[in-house]
Amino acid sequence: MKQWHHQLTRKKNHKRNLKARETIMDLGLVILRVVFGLLMIGHGTQKLFGWFRGPGLHVAAGFVASRGFAPARFWTVTGSLSETAGGLLFVLGFLSPLGSIAIAAAMLTAIAGFHWPKFWVSEGGYEHALIMLTAAVAVGISGPGAYSVDAAFGTSLPPVATIILAALAAVGVLISVVGAAGRRREVQAASQQAV
Repeated sequence: MKQWHHQLTRKKNHKRNLKARETIMDLGLVILRVVFGLLMIGHGTQKLFGWFRGPGLHVAAGFVASRGFAPARFWTVTGSLSETAGGLLFVLGFLSPLGSIAIAAAMLTAIAGFHWPKFWVSEGGYEHALIMLTAAVAVGISGPGAYSVDAAFGTSLPPVATIILAALAAVGVLISVVGAAGRRREVQAASQQAV
């Protein structure tokens, strides 16, 4: 009888420990989502509206144009909205993993179209964008946790929609980055011929 009682107590303690770990993981996820998501909202609104000492749409579009993206205003608005709306969905944990997909698309574009091949941010590299991409993908895979709109209302992006939207985002990144790279090569070739 003592052995049976001991095993039952161990099972209850194990379940209690698992529940405590889940609660801690959910708390960690909500902290990550809120801080990271708010920073992404700020990052996007710097370019859209010039908030938080950002450049605003006109200056940001000029920079985007200098990297070969055309039409520059379209790509600037698209990237900035991906960061802003993606950040908001990320903070709320709503329609997961849509916010993660939007942020990941913006960060992949930033890495391939603006920072590559340099790595360290101190050299203008993609280190910072890679950190943001990693956080977005990790939460996109794990889900937003118990402290989220999705958990409260039972919402989420259906798996088929997730795959379709992730594929469309990847195609958008490819179109923008490949097109920009081609335009940069044309400009370089024209400037070399002029010399």
